[in-house]
Amino acid sequence: MTTNSLMPRLFLLPLLLLLCHGTAGQVIHARLQQLAQQASDSNAQTLDLVAPITHHDSVLFVYTGAATKVEWMGDFNGWGYDKSFRNKGTQIGTSGMWYLKASFPADARLDYKILLNGTQWILDPRNPHQQWSGVGGGSPNSELRMPAWKEEPAQQDGIAKAKGVVKSDLLFNSQRLGYQVMYSLYLPHGYDATVKMPTVYVTDGYEYMHPRMGNMVTVLDNLIAQGKIKPVIAVFIDHREPINRSNNKRMTALAMNASYYDFMAKELVPYIEAHYAAEPQPGSRAIIGTSMGGLAATYFAFSPQSVFGLAGIQSPAFWTQPRIYELCQNPDNPMLKVSMTTGTINDSFKETRKMQEILRGTACQFTYREVNEGHSWGNWRGLIDDILLDFFRK
Repeated sequence: MTTNSLMPRLFLLPLLLLLCHGTAGQVIHARLQQLAQQASDSNAQTLDLVAPITHHDSVLFVYTGAATKVEWMGDFNGWGYDKSFRNKGTQIGTSGMWYLKASFPADARLDYKILLNGTQWILDPRNPHQQWSGVGGGSPNSELRMPAWKEEPAQQDGIAKAKGVVKSDLLFNSQRLGYQVMYSLYLPHGYDATVKMPTVYVTDGYEYMHPRMGNMVTVLDNLIAQGKIKPVIAVFIDHREPINRSNNKRMTALAMNASYYDFMAKELVPYIEAHYAAEPQPGSRAIIGTSMGGLAATYFAFSPQSVFGLAGIQSPAFWTQPRIYELCQNPDNPMLKVSMTTGTINDSFKETRKMQEILRGTACQFTYREVNEGHSWGNWRGLIDDILLDFFRK
């Protein structure tokens, strides 16, 4: 075996030791400079290295390849909107190796991509972990998993041996909206049309159902099979146009849209309750959504004489409609139950903390959770089980 073939493996142990025991970023920088002096550009690109490298709250991003500029873009810098985060990589000498050092909470989980030369977006070729986003109906990002982050067990497939039934891409001709709405229906295992049960209505239903995004069907199957929640019906509303699914109407449908609430309350809910064993009272109806859907879930639940008595609100886009705060100050239904979640890293935590203070002054039953993540499906999927347990725990 030649010296060059040994170098990738010889590099890994010293670098990990530096991350564990080094007390300054200069130590890592010096070690990378040493490696760059020993390796040619081609050797740097063939390093047997999995990155990012993490230890406690420290992370080292590494990229090897020809470039004039390398940047790391992601939840940590608001995908470019947060200019305070120093995201530009440093090249080691004239080698093809670039690096970025950063610090995050030890249990953080963040989406990111690498931006080359200011124009070319790529996934991290050294990172095996990916999380899909909802952009374009589903696209992957690389995923930074800090050491203390753990995957939510309820997301794991194979726990539930008996699964519910999903009826996909059903159509509803809405008179109030003047167009067709697509939705999917989940009936729990052992569904009995003579036994009434709660119903959860889910905005952005396509994303919540998608195995690489919300994966909510798996969560429902697992929680019901484990006896942790009551059997529930789930209605996943898809805001994409049925005949042109690249046209997603969510930005108007979910922006405190009174017509869309009327469609839900006066058309869809009555239809579901007329055809399935859904309990017909607000305390048995949940509305769940994320981002604009989180705003809509809040608006639907706090509207006067709302048909929804349970509101699951994830990273809500309250900043788009500040009048939502006034609506929530005096809820029409004092028995309303709210479960709200957000990330703390360039997510909506400022807005949710403001709403938290408002709801503390009401009679609502209120649960609030923050996680060290960004505005991402990786954040939201890990909290779906908590919301369902808040509402439907046995």
